[in-house]
Amino acid sequence: MSPKLIKIVLPIVIVVVAAGLLFVLSNARQPAEQREELPTGILVDAITAHVEDIQYRIVSQGTVQPKLMTSLISEVNGRIIEVSPNFVEGGFFAKGELLVKVEQDDYLTAVKAAEANLARASASLEEEKARVRVAEGEWASFTEGVAPELGLRRPQLAQELANVRSAEAELERAARDLSRTEIRAPYAGILQSRSVNIGQFISRGTTLGMIYGTDIAEVRLPLTDHDTAFIRLPTRGQGDYPDVQLSAVIAGRLQQWQGKLIRTEGVLDERSRVIYGVVQVEDPYQLALDHQNEPLRFGRFVRAQVQGVTSQQVVMLPRNLLRPQNQVLLVDAEYKLEFRDVIVQRTDERYAYVASGLEAGELLAISAMPNPLQGMQVRLGRVDGEWLESTVTSATSDTDKQE
Repeated sequence: MSPKLIKIVLPIVIVVVAAGLLFVLSNARQPAEQREELPTGILVDAITAHVEDIQYRIVSQGTVQPKLMTSLISEVNGRIIEVSPNFVEGGFFAKGELLVKVEQDDYLTAVKAAEANLARASASLEEEKARVRVAEGEWASFTEGVAPELGLRRPQLAQELANVRSAEAELERAARDLSRTEIRAPYAGILQSRSVNIGQFISRGTTLGMIYGTDIAEVRLPLTDHDTAFIRLPTRGQGDYPDVQLSAVIAGRLQQWQGKLIRTEGVLDERSRVIYGVVQVEDPYQLALDHQNEPLRFGRFVRAQVQGVTSQQVVMLPRNLLRPQNQVLLVDAEYKLEFRDVIVQRTDERYAYVASGLEAGELLAISAMPNPLQGMQVRLGRVDGEWLESTVTSATSDTDKQE
């Protein structure tokens, strides 16, 4: 074949071969896989709104104090000759227990002197009564008519009777002073502080110590007007008292005690504009019963949860989902964002309680979004903590594309 013919035929052959290869490759290619069209938009997580009946618990805090506290003060003068072993700071004592005894010698002498004075006054009274009887007899024997008071010794009799009563009062005073040499506990309690000791001379008005009653402890809880709207406060000591749970962390362990909200102080605090509720706890040191819990000591700072009223058909949602102007962000059936106005009945440090504006089963967006807009298209990721199937499929599809 001549070189000229080769130059003409070779390009034609190459074109035919290329066309044949292109036809073969076109017929051998697999059709493109049909994939489901997935929704587009920002991936967000959501939770489902649940409607339920809720009993509110109002949270407050306060310091444990004794209901009864008394400063023991001496009413006599003298030297202390006896002190109870329980008359120490932190010592417990029973009602009527002898705490401090003052020397009694001078007071015993005063009682004896008062008794002798009363005996003399009583003898003089009996003697005067006899003279009155004699005077009445003499007047009846020698004179007719009404006898004068002086003639019948009536004034003298009245004077002797007054002397007897004065002597009796003096004896009572002496006996009372003698009884005051023994300072006894007016109620069961604990000694908070002590100011005297054995051998010390004290005078009338000397402070001996401070005692606290251990039968009942009280906790003053500050309550706002909004708090009191959700508590059935007792009125005039009548009705059921709301239960109160007190708690504190002691040595790394949470300890709890039960009490009752028995009254309010009735006057708003001028500075904080709150009203104080008073919670009582019986036997805080657990002396009457054999308890295993930690004693509720005076001076301890505790957290309180007061049992409130029950509200019907309320949606409880995390407080951070509540937006300004009482709005929440929903995901509707078309996977679009919706701003919804709701009526909030109450909020606390963790939750917001929605009374109306939400229906059961609606989805609330919980993901953080910088600039959410009404009607913005989104994709659901996790709902109530569980991944949706479509979201998992979308993630698998993205992985396949990368491969």
